[in-house]
Amino acid sequence: MALQTQNSQLQISAGLSKQFPTNPIPQVAFSGRSNVGKSSLLNTLLGRKSLARVSGAPGKTITVNFYNVDKKLFLVDLPGYGFAARKPEDKAKWSALTDGYFTNNPNVDLLCLVLQLVDSRVGLTRDDEMMVDFLNQSEIPYAIVATKVDKLNKTEREKSFAALASHPLIAEGTPIIPFSALKGEGKSEVWKVICAHADLPTPN
Repeated sequence: MALQTQNSQLQISAGLSKQFPTNPIPQVAFSGRSNVGKSSLLNTLLGRKSLARVSGAPGKTITVNFYNVDKKLFLVDLPGYGFAARKPEDKAKWSALTDGYFTNNPNVDLLCLVLQLVDSRVGLTRDDEMMVDFLNQSEIPYAIVATKVDKLNKTEREKSFAALASHPLIAEGTPIIPFSALKGEGKSEVWKVICAHADLPTPN
């Protein structure tokens, strides 16, 4: 049976690794810098306007948010990184919590994919490169979601994707998906990648 995305809810916003849920279902994590569009992507995928809160103050909330989709899949929103104005103690908390997701997650073996979000207008930042390098070293499957493509003209878009496709850190064969929350572009392609790795039928 196809995944019923309307049957989705925020199960928990975990501020400590011991709060991570233990449901025996696949997990797909969303990684990216603050304000890259993780909440917008989640809302678009789930067909909801505000299930995932789009913050007006990037980097303010430091939690790992677990969205339970049809009791068959967790979409896991990791804290955004790279927010320069964040206090040092907040950056330390972000590092501990995000690291804890990968190292102190009781169901880390169920993590089947990381969606690494990159602002298509900016390309990979230094923080993005560190994250991609970690995923490579950890041999965690990932796909690149290039957000905000509606803000690029045709020439800028081609240049952006050429740079991503040729980036030495992005493993050969890694899916690179253009996405626009405004236009819904890329929604079906992201779902196909998610469901292929989670071994689930794609939503209708």
